[in-house]
Amino acid sequence: MPTALSREEWKSRTSRLIYHNKAFINGKYVDAASGETFDCISPIDGRSLTRVARCDSEDVDRAVRAARRAFDSGVWADMAPNQRKKVLLKFAELIEKHEDEFALLETLDMGKPISFSQSIDVPAVVKTVSWYGEAIDKMYDEIAPTPKDALALITREPLGVVGVVVPWNFPLLMAAWKFGPALAAGNSVIVKPAEQSPLSALRVAELAVEAGVPDGVFNVLPGFGETAGQALGMHMDVDMIAFTGSTEVGKLFMQYSGKSNLKHVSLECGGKTPNIVLSDAPDLDAVAKEAGMAIFFNSGQVCVAASRLLVQEDIHDAFIDKVKSVGRIMAPGDPLDPETMMGTMVDDTQTKRVMGYIETGKSEGAAVVLGGNRVMEESGGYYIEPTIFDGVNNDMRIAQEEIFGPVLSTITFRDPEEAVKIANDTVYGLQAILWTNDINKAHKMARALKAGTVNVNNTDGGDITVPFGGYKQSGFGRDKSLHALGKYSQLKTTYIKLS
Repeated sequence: MPTALSREEWKSRTSRLIYHNKAFINGKYVDAASGETFDCISPIDGRSLTRVARCDSEDVDRAVRAARRAFDSGVWADMAPNQRKKVLLKFAELIEKHEDEFALLETLDMGKPISFSQSIDVPAVVKTVSWYGEAIDKMYDEIAPTPKDALALITREPLGVVGVVVPWNFPLLMAAWKFGPALAAGNSVIVKPAEQSPLSALRVAELAVEAGVPDGVFNVLPGFGETAGQALGMHMDVDMIAFTGSTEVGKLFMQYSGKSNLKHVSLECGGKTPNIVLSDAPDLDAVAKEAGMAIFFNSGQVCVAASRLLVQEDIHDAFIDKVKSVGRIMAPGDPLDPETMMGTMVDDTQTKRVMGYIETGKSEGAAVVLGGNRVMEESGGYYIEPTIFDGVNNDMRIAQEEIFGPVLSTITFRDPEEAVKIANDTVYGLQAILWTNDINKAHKMARALKAGTVNVNNTDGGDITVPFGGYKQSGFGRDKSLHALGKYSQLKTTYIKLS
């Protein structure tokens, strides 16, 4: 169970925290080859937590060589499945043992409330790693239905060296969604965390080795996307890139694959989730609370943030009032205070981006009915209050583009057909949400919505057992579930002619 600590106790722990700030290559912490570093800034107060190794192409080469040597040696890829299972279960156990440390790292590095880091992020990391560990010795290969004079074996083999490039909104969890199944399948892994939030990935690497993951199998390269990230994407000896982030950068990794060795690419990109509330929705007070959490949780820095609220016209005014009440409660506060419901933006750049979209919404003619301001500037941190626009048309930029902040656009519709049309009118298709008491409407609308996940009467359903990914420019490939294991392996057919 998570430790119940006060704000003062968390702050005290902060002063004693040790930051791992070097690259992790071949089982050891090492400086970047260039010796260069960059400031790791906490968005809570704008101060530098530490200086982190700034890796570039030379470091990528070092990590890839180590990962390839480990893979070709078979020290991990050829390890008996039940042995790999034991290692991953030990890895999960060690993460859980240090859960308070990881929660604190995530909060300091990214600015999310400590209560959420503790109760959501870190337990989900533990669950992910342990679940894929348990899955290892439960996956079977196949025999094809051949004639009696032949035998066809269909077997899965690991891909080789997998580059994992992840964002800053859920730093360790997004990495675990990828390195968990990649390791389970027998691959070597190189994690490139976002430059805004590298600390938890660097710490977890040490625990991987302690758990028994062989040297070279788990590597972490902190650095910037245009250097370390691009070098991974272009490397001729990387077999796959598993990416979560913006659609813009996802398209770059597709280009890198085509320009290099045609490596596998799995993309989980942007989203613009429609949250559709029909007038027959159950318990509008509860729905309003869910709608508020679905956009203001993690300060709106969530790929499936329900940033478009579609409300049937006959309940629009009353329902928006309820959502505004939720927004008022979720005012930003000190992320190290367990009572805080909403923390910071990740950095100054993202803060300016979100504030720019708020100004754009105003200029487009939408009405700010709640928030719209940067707050707590005296702290030195990056805080924006919950913001709600009403009177939004779906062709406005605030309704079409991923803002990645606590900004909600509300849109009115007449009937379910119009709601589906508006919901699908976007380049994204990661998730959709639907509230109704009518099971027939629910089924018909869910089938018509172009999204990888449709949540009916909930905003964030599912666990590690169900696949997660998108349609359209939200990317392709699936994280979570057994389907993820498939993308980190390749099929081999061995066709034997019998005499």
